[in-house]
Amino acid sequence: MARTPKKKQPAKTPARPQLGDSVEIIDAGSVLEEPITRTLETNFMPYAMSVIVSRALPEIDGFKPAHRKVLYTMYEMGLLKGPRTKSANIVGSTMHLNPHGDQAIYDTMVRLARANETLLVPFVSGKGNFGKAYSRDMAYAASRYTEAKLEEVCAELFRDIDKDTVDFVDNYDASTQEPVLLPVTFPTILANNTLGIAVGMASNICSFNLAELCNTTIALLKDPKHDLFSTMPAPDFAGGGYILYQEEELRKIYETGRGSVRVRAKYTYEKEGNRIEITQIPPTTTVEAIMDKIAELVKAGRVKEISDLRDETDLNGLKLTIDLKRGQDPERLMQKLFRATPLEDSFACNFNILIAGMPRVMGVREILEEWAAFRTECVRRRTFYELHGREKRLHLLKGLAAILLDIDKAVRIVRETEEESEVLPNLMIGFGIDREQAEYVAEIRLRHLNREYILKRTQETDELEADIARLQELLNSPAKLKKVIMEELSAVAKQYGEARRSEILYETAEAAEDEPPEMPDYPVTVFYTREGYFKKITPQSLRMSGEQKLKEGDEIDTQLETRNNAELLFFTNRCQVYKCRVGDFEDGKASAMGDYIAARLSMEEGETPVYMALTTDYKGHMFFLFANGKAAKVPMESYATRQNRRKLLNAFSDKSPLVYAAYLREECELAIYTSAGRLLLVHSAQVPAKQTKNTAGVNVITLKKNQSITLARRAERVELADPHRYRVRTLPAAGALLRAQDTAEQLKLE
Repeated sequence: MARTPKKKQPAKTPARPQLGDSVEIIDAGSVLEEPITRTLETNFMPYAMSVIVSRALPEIDGFKPAHRKVLYTMYEMGLLKGPRTKSANIVGSTMHLNPHGDQAIYDTMVRLARANETLLVPFVSGKGNFGKAYSRDMAYAASRYTEAKLEEVCAELFRDIDKDTVDFVDNYDASTQEPVLLPVTFPTILANNTLGIAVGMASNICSFNLAELCNTTIALLKDPKHDLFSTMPAPDFAGGGYILYQEEELRKIYETGRGSVRVRAKYTYEKEGNRIEITQIPPTTTVEAIMDKIAELVKAGRVKEISDLRDETDLNGLKLTIDLKRGQDPERLMQKLFRATPLEDSFACNFNILIAGMPRVMGVREILEEWAAFRTECVRRRTFYELHGREKRLHLLKGLAAILLDIDKAVRIVRETEEESEVLPNLMIGFGIDREQAEYVAEIRLRHLNREYILKRTQETDELEADIARLQELLNSPAKLKKVIMEELSAVAKQYGEARRSEILYETAEAAEDEPPEMPDYPVTVFYTREGYFKKITPQSLRMSGEQKLKEGDEIDTQLETRNNAELLFFTNRCQVYKCRVGDFEDGKASAMGDYIAARLSMEEGETPVYMALTTDYKGHMFFLFANGKAAKVPMESYATRQNRRKLLNAFSDKSPLVYAAYLREECELAIYTSAGRLLLVHSAQVPAKQTKNTAGVNVITLKKNQSITLARRAERVELADPHRYRVRTLPAAGALLRAQDTAEQLKLE
């Protein structure tokens, strides 16, 4: 008898551990329990701190570690004054300091290059294709094809780095050393824009004009309460553009280090070719992103003024060309594009900087004060280094002076000393000098024992004593240290300063967001069908056309003569109204089926239009009749919003199904039919108007249980043998039973 195999039980999936739960650690047969919080502390936190402290955030010298390693390697390779070398050589040499891989190093170097146009003050002079910061698709060439060296301004980054101005540490394998910071002579931290994303924090620093920045720092050193706006009114970006001056927001950035700067593209209008040429864009976007957004707006019908759009960027720089249709206003179009595309964008500032290994968000004033303190320490260390060197030289010359007082005695001591090792001790005893001085004297050549040499050394001694006094005075005087820093800043501003690239717009004449763009005004005839298709036809085209093309089983519900700039309101079965203009639709022909409104206006799934109203002045009323016997009359002006909104909710009441809707420019009489076979003639003036769009309305007809309104028509379209039979003075009313001849008329209407 065959065995029935046991059904294999599915393995249970262990539950995901929660914060605070214990985790089992299995190691060589042993099981240990450890809280997940401890695992996070021992594994994740060191990684997070490493990213924050030594990777993603810049320090007070303005550089992140990756940038500093590349620049210092190029400096050590002699690329500050020497010729360019292949970028691949630089990348390979930098790997002695940066173990993150050649591509990461090259990416860093590309961003520092002048040709990439990312930085306001570039540090790398490149030859070849380094890509463009303003283009997503213009990629840079591989490192084997490009060449690079340091820009002249980099002399200010490494000035006196060999004079103990900054600390050095071992690299990752202790095979060489690298500087912890660079002794920059100007505030590079604010001279270039820097973006860094760490774990749980980020940094985004905007750039400021170099000359303005140096002058502001000088003024701040002179007066700690100096008004920053008087010398540095706004940021400056490498890509230029216009900065929309918002003093309150800029003051917030200057004081707190957080805020946003609105940057607008710069353009010119070529009247001869009827085109707009955009030559500068915000630093936060790319040409491709702008083109994609404009194309999207054109396809959606929101921008109709553009006939063509193309990227004409070449060796002369960025140029995005927009061809306009005839008769369009370029200024109005650009105002619309500024609102709807990245042609105007915000640069979000977050001045998060590492100070002594700790991240701090600081305002401009505080950053400049920290930089001044850092630079003061660099100058002090340099001064002390120079002082120590001169003191050491003076000490040696004083030993020489003691020997030169009696050269014959020195020669006799050397000649009479039998062993070489005894020369220095004998000189030290004979002249009362120390070993360093004796060593220096013993190395003097015989040819130097002449009067000229002695006089030069004596003169050098006097100069050294003057220098030592000057350096000592400098070390003891904070004011003189500040003066040295200010002189260096002034020299940098004079030699490397440039005019602003980003112009400041203090007052912007913006078109109101709620003002719709002008539409060409000409007569048209609009058609709207029961199935929800819409088309407009010009009189000339209508005269030349034949029968209207419709979907099978469809028929024209509304045909109106109007103007191209008239407003359309489509009320839907979801109690919403979609607003647009006749001019939003292309001129059509009778042979075309037209636009399907539900799709064209992006209505919700299952939503369909139930009534179309057309107006030019929003005068009159919308009249709604519901199955429960109530009617609502809403002023048309209630749908005329100040904002250019395309969709309004709660356009009418949803308490009962809508039976009839009509736009009444003037009061009129309506014929209302019920399921009980009754008819009531109601004048719209008998129904009071309500300002609330979704008002439930007032009772106009009395209905019994399970009865409802089934149909409504304008009374002028209904032929009745005795219309007075169906009229009443007061509402609500039950209406009168339809007579036989009037019943036939009702059947005809249906």
